[in-house]
Amino acid sequence: MAFNVTRAGGVTVVDVDGQLIVGNRQELKQKVLDELEKGERKFLVDFTKTGYIDSSGLGVLVSLSKKIREQGGELRLSSLNEDLRTLFELTKLDTLFRIAGSRAEGLADF
Repeated sequence: MAFNVTRAGGVTVVDVDGQLIVGNRQELKQKVLDELEKGERKFLVDFTKTGYIDSSGLGVLVSLSKKIREQGGELRLSSLNEDLRTLFELTKLDTLFRIAGSRAEGLADF
């Protein structure tokens, strides 16, 4: 599992490589909060290389979204596979997050 943080046109992009689960959710949270403290406000989390997110992973995404919005920013998601998209629909989290089909779509929207 790895989280790679890059920038693309004023947007902080976080690639999630592997599963987002209870054992690594704090690492993702800390990376995003560090960027938020540096003044970043636009975030895109790319799930191209992610096959599974557990409930604690969903919880950390919701928590980050709230924190970022409180600071006047926005957290978006991209590249969910079919199973993950279904998970977000079943939990109604697709109404909380703007979800793009691809990284390019997610960046173009900002």
